[in-house]
Amino acid sequence: MCTWCSLLATFLFIQGMSYAQRMTQEMLMTQYYEGRINQLEDRLTKCDQNIQSYEQKLYDFSKELRGNLNGLNVLRNEVKGQVDSVVTRVERVERELEYLHTERPDQPCVDIDDKLEEQLKEEQRKEKAQLNLGTDCNTVLTGVKSLKIVKRDGEAHGSWLKDPTKGSAKVYFFSGTKNSTVLEFTSLKAFVEGNVTQMPRRIELPFPWQGTGHAVYNGFLYYHQAGTPNQILKVSLRERMVSDRMLLQGAGRLPAYSLSPHTYLDLMVDELGLWVVHADPDLGGNLVLTKLDKGGLGLEHSWDTPCKSQDAEAAFVICGTLYVAYSSHYGGRSSVRCLYDIHDSIQAGDDLPLFFPKRYAVHSSMHYHPKDKQLYSWDEGYQTMYKLETKRKNEIASV
Repeated sequence: MCTWCSLLATFLFIQGMSYAQRMTQEMLMTQYYEGRINQLEDRLTKCDQNIQSYEQKLYDFSKELRGNLNGLNVLRNEVKGQVDSVVTRVERVERELEYLHTERPDQPCVDIDDKLEEQLKEEQRKEKAQLNLGTDCNTVLTGVKSLKIVKRDGEAHGSWLKDPTKGSAKVYFFSGTKNSTVLEFTSLKAFVEGNVTQMPRRIELPFPWQGTGHAVYNGFLYYHQAGTPNQILKVSLRERMVSDRMLLQGAGRLPAYSLSPHTYLDLMVDELGLWVVHADPDLGGNLVLTKLDKGGLGLEHSWDTPCKSQDAEAAFVICGTLYVAYSSHYGGRSSVRCLYDIHDSIQAGDDLPLFFPKRYAVHSSMHYHPKDKQLYSWDEGYQTMYKLETKRKNEIASV
């Protein structure tokens, strides 16, 4: 009996030892696998961190690259603008040289006495001072007599003007700074009264206009085409078709007047014909006056003026003299504080500034009518007329 008990105990002991060994091996394997799994998890975590770090570095690099590309685009545009400006300046110099050569051909090299040399210089000076534009014009602005408020219509900015052609009484109305519609009134009376029985003619242009610097002459409208930096169109108002077009080189990079930022090209008509004014950043923002051929829109001549575009609101030409009106964003009275005469016969002296009567805000446009000797102006939605005081140049010189 005891023998069987010993055998049973021995068997149970052996079985227990075997079980304990199996359990120990399984625990060791479990710990081993857990350790490997933890190592793998750590590696995966580190891998995720590295991926995030690489993604951030890649994002920073791409952002820096985009910034550099944008900088290159800016530099490219600046270089292109400078190159275009240089080309424009060279072309202008070539035109000036060609004009000077045409007007004053090379003189033969001969010996002359001092008195005769002085006479020749005086004749050359007079020739330079008088550019032959085919019309004898001696009108000089000396003051602004009065202000007449005609009506209030349209948007805050706009333009209204008359066709200065002999026998024409038509009035043209441009509301806003960008549109393709022009209203044509048969007369100033029809415009003022706005009679329902005499409705204005609505003209749809083939291309929209931009700014407020429009001009009408002999049934043709001259204006800056919207969406282009410097294209001028000549459109027949009767046929509503483009008659001619031109690109004014060097223009369109700066508003002509800082207080009228919507106007880049300001076209105008005086006794001598068609003109256009623009600001040139290469001249420090000064205004450039250009004479155009109203027939074929050819460029006849350009003058770099001392008049600045800063704080300017509008300008007009009388007998080849550019008058620039200045004001401020805070209102107050406008005044002509700069003029430029292409003939060099008028100098800006004690007569400036010439003040305008009190008005509402900054002028959007001013259009001189050579026959009426009046300015047709747009002032914060008000259509106004300024009666001008003028004299002849010989009267100024004799005073």
